[in-house]
Amino acid sequence: MKFILLLAMFFNFSLYAQDAVIAVGQAEADKDKLVIDDAELKNLSVTQKSLAAEFLDILRNDFVFYKHKFNAVEYSQKGQNSFSSPQLEKWAGGGVTYFVASSISGSGADISASIKVWSVSTKKNILSQSFTISQSSLRSQGHRVADQVYRSMTGKPSIFNSKIVFVSDRTSRTKDIEKEVYIMDFDGRRVEKLTNFHSIVIGPSVSPDNSKIMFSLIASHKDVTRARVRTIKNIDLMTYDIGSKRFSTISGKPGINSGATWSADGGSAYLTLSYGGNADIYEMNIGSQKLRKITSNYAEDVDPSVTRDGSLMTFLSSRAGKAHIYTMDPRETEKEVKRISFVGQFNATPRFSPDGKEIVFTSWVDNGFDLYKLDAAGNNLSRLTKDFGSNEDPSFSPDGEFIVFTSKRILSRSKAVQDVYIMNREGEVLGQLTQDFGRCFSPAWSNLPK
Repeated sequence: MKFILLLAMFFNFSLYAQDAVIAVGQAEADKDKLVIDDAELKNLSVTQKSLAAEFLDILRNDFVFYKHKFNAVEYSQKGQNSFSSPQLEKWAGGGVTYFVASSISGSGADISASIKVWSVSTKKNILSQSFTISQSSLRSQGHRVADQVYRSMTGKPSIFNSKIVFVSDRTSRTKDIEKEVYIMDFDGRRVEKLTNFHSIVIGPSVSPDNSKIMFSLIASHKDVTRARVRTIKNIDLMTYDIGSKRFSTISGKPGINSGATWSADGGSAYLTLSYGGNADIYEMNIGSQKLRKITSNYAEDVDPSVTRDGSLMTFLSSRAGKAHIYTMDPRETEKEVKRISFVGQFNATPRFSPDGKEIVFTSWVDNGFDLYKLDAAGNNLSRLTKDFGSNEDPSFSPDGEFIVFTSKRILSRSKAVQDVYIMNREGEVLGQLTQDFGRCFSPAWSNLPK
């Protein structure tokens, strides 16, 4: 009941305004021109040729996501032997910055591939790798190779090896609402169901080492009072170990145990607890479950997000009467609390960028939810979505280049769809990641593998 009242309070509207809103897609970065050429094929069966073609498709499609950094991925005519004879002068004349060539041959039932990346202006071979690809390893290997190509050109990791966890109600039946956790590749492929509680799961978050997922669950507990047994509902905090596929309850205090995010070292969680009678934010040591209170206010404080160095926290609070975004130093109780959002009737789900410089969040504006972004000091507000359905649950990619979110579309008076989408950090929507998968909620990125 406390949780329901809290949500009801957050939906009690009040209008504010915030100036200097930057238009969607205002910034435009310089782009490099990238060519991923057709492969040299040697002694391949029909099945192996198909596997080789799928591999190149994955490589090319991955780079389409970074079209704010690279011009449209191009490739030359077939059969030019660009792996053994790359003709860099030709590509330099066409303004190409990077040139990718490959050679693929048969290896039993699999294929053996070699790939080279050239910096055209310096005529240097900046990456040279060989590997074997089977049908079962095709997508994972394709993403790994794409990541190596990206690293060779930028010196930074890409999102290609990352995963997205999210919640869907696709297993619900009539009035029996179920929300379970799923995981998928960053591009929406290889979706896997992780939970089967036949209940409602809330707010998944991936550990820094990608080994665990933390989430809240509306759980049923047996309560025995004066020889009377009754079932009570509680919002428990749980973890799922991806390797062992085991679940653990790490906080089952009466009331709310929710909105949890991991500390940078994975040893602690920042979460909202209401067992003391009010919803406040705590830091909890995951091993010992020892608590340290961070907020202590008459208002409801929820949904924390903390920078990697642990020096700044953003959260939602009703201190101004409605849900708006605040920041504070979480290393001490109620230290340097500052309201930073003044846009819309109320706000939700503030999330830091990986470098801690920006916050993306949801605001109720013009009778719907839209996504906004501002800096950690509360300045430089920009609107990321407009006339694109009702948009919620934003989360930065681990490299800070993208934002994943949900968008709800009304199809009729009785039917609506809510899917996961991806945009770049400037608000350009790149695509829909889920389709015909029920209503989707709370997408969150994994961290980048080492």
